[in-house]
Amino acid sequence: MNKTHLLTIASVAGVDRITKYLITQHIPLDDDVEVIPGFFRLTHLRNPGSAFSLFAESASRWRTPALVAFSIAALVTISVLLWKNRETNLHTIALSLVFGGTLGNLWDRLASGAVTDFLDFYLGSHHWYPFNIADSAIVVGALLLLSEVFFAQLKEA
Repeated sequence: MNKTHLLTIASVAGVDRITKYLITQHIPLDDDVEVIPGFFRLTHLRNPGSAFSLFAESASRWRTPALVAFSIAALVTISVLLWKNRETNLHTIALSLVFGGTLGNLWDRLASGAVTDFLDFYLGSHHWYPFNIADSAIVVGALLLLSEVFFAQLKEA
């Protein structure tokens, strides 16, 4: 892990914490503020599940401990990968984004058993699952990793 990785991780986790704090302080739970009518609003939701609200409806007492364990396993795995590859490149920046996002959501889960989601996009009756900065970093990091695999396969062909 190098300074760029640590800065990326700290930036993602920090911006995630700040935005979640602002949302919880200024928008009541289950309420929203229209930003772009018919397209985007800020909302204040608590998601006890994982990405895209998977497992949110589960009544299992193991839901939160399992999600915490999965997050910790991901952080350990990414730490090892970043420790082995201290270069700054697309691969390690992508891993740093995933690490920062995972850390941000883990913080919420440990503090309250649920993650604060607040970015809410929709178009007419079509609605995307609300998400947060940490989720965004995880998705961008994952897409960068997938693009690396895809382009590596194209080079080999």
